Amino acid sequence: MSTITAAITAVGGYVPDYVLTNKILETMVDTNDEWITSRTGIKERHILKDKDKGTSFLAIEAAKNLFEKNNINPEDIDMVIMATATPDMPVAATGVYVATEIGAVNAFSYDLQAACSSFLFGMSTAARYIESGKYKKVLLIGADKMSSIIDYTDRTTCIIFGDGAGAVLFEPNTDGYGVQDEILKSDGIGRQSLKIDAGGSLIPSSIESVSEKRHYVYQDGKTVFKFAVSNMADVSAKIMERNNLTGDDIQWLVPHQANKRIIDATSRRMNLDDEKVMINIHKYGNTTSATLPLCLYDYESRLKKGDNLVFASFGGGFTWGAVYVKWAYDAKK
Repeated sequence: MSTITAAITAVGGYVPDYVLTNKILETMVDTNDEWITSRTGIKERHILKDKDKGTSFLAIEAAKNLFEKNNINPEDIDMVIMATATPDMPVAATGVYVATEIGAVNAFSYDLQAACSSFLFGMSTAARYIESGKYKKVLLIGADKMSSIIDYTDRTTCIIFGDGAGAVLFEPNTDGYGVQDEILKSDGIGRQSLKIDAGGSLIPSSIESVSEKRHYVYQDGKTVFKFAVSNMADVSAKIMERNNLTGDDIQWLVPHQANKRIIDATSRRMNLDDEKVMINIHKYGNTTSATLPLCLYDYESRLKKGDNLVFASFGGGFTWGAVYVKWAYDAKK
């Protein structure tokens, strides 16, 4: 029998309508467009302003976009993996609700949380289900409403994050396309450097935890930047070396969109020209679990069957890794 690999066969995406520009942020905190752009590469980010809508809304819209673009019946989906750091609720799994709302009535679903590496780790998980031979259509959604956990009086974090969602469909392939290799890493040393203190079992929600703003994202920027630059670049270079790939062999780097300088450091380590790097951080900021699929959503029309892609990410915890994928289709005209 031919070896089964997990190939991406469809892509969808969604970002909210409201655009929070650097100029608007200048009126909210002590910062300016030049400072934000030079240090992060971000010009604007999309925000879900409706207080009655959560991450599930973003995920549902991205999945619907994938189905409509590719004429896919949601009842054919076997499972839905929901990669997110901002679930609608602490207990009831967001992915379960999303699967029901999109009509994936024959699928089972669950949430996967690894901070900004959630979607990357989800790719590995989806691939294993496909490779088992038991599942034919696995929908992986990366979505986050980061605005729900950001303190918009904190200039160190509010300039970075945005809201959005992306979705990809994995299906079996016996022609050598799809996920080829992966290197996934984690290290608990990062627990205090990028976190939300309260709302979990260690510090349950209370009047004090709310008044002390302990439900918002805290980030030690210098420490996170240092670890991200070295580790994201290291695994990207290592996966190339392990698969005997050079910069000439790679058509696209699909990097987590946290900081333009981190992306640049990774591409330099891989000896890639700038035109081989997917960049949309200037439009969306850091959408956490949605960054990688939104890159595919924006660049899908430029992808060709057989292209070699390296996905790379770094997130709180710390979590990081790289996945090597051989693209399975030419974009539909």
